[in-house]
Amino acid sequence: MSILKIARMGHPILRNVADPVADPTAPEVLTLVQDMIETMDDANGAGLAAPQVHVPLRVVIFQAPAGRSAGAEIDAEETYDPTAPLTVLINPEIELIGDEVELGWEGCLSVPGLRGLVPRHRRIIYRGVDLDGELIERRAQGFHARVVQHECDHLDGVLYPQRMPDMRALIFESEVKHWLQAETEKANGHGG
Repeated sequence: MSILKIARMGHPILRNVADPVADPTAPEVLTLVQDMIETMDDANGAGLAAPQVHVPLRVVIFQAPAGRSAGAEIDAEETYDPTAPLTVLINPEIELIGDEVELGWEGCLSVPGLRGLVPRHRRIIYRGVDLDGELIERRAQGFHARVVQHECDHLDGVLYPQRMPDMRALIFESEVKHWLQAETEKANGHGG
């Protein structure tokens, strides 16, 4: 296994639509996924898409541990899970559920050092296949839904800043705490 070089914002591969995987069970797909997992773990990421490691294929990996972010409660009315184990999703499709959209902070291994407030659908259903070619279909909400939408955007040449309605909320990671403090003071009627 190898740690792969991560493409950064501005690289042409991140602007292109990725190609479908013809044979999810092919040995080279397994090798790619193993390298992607090692790369994601090394970079402390929540997900990674093949185009981010210079491979134009529709492959994403992600994980959504419990309590990672807002929306971590399980929806009592439906079975939308806020958590996900390490998942390999090949040729994914997303079905957006309802109109409920929420803003949340996102970062990206291809946009290092920055965070942005991005609107995403709160609930989704996603489908794809695993390394054995077996169908995966899950309902997701909260951070789980956010990370799947984020990673699948990479397959269509979209980076999270392109989804942001207000570029003033694109900030350096080191400034997030100052942003949150200022927003809290503003909400409480203090500060400017």
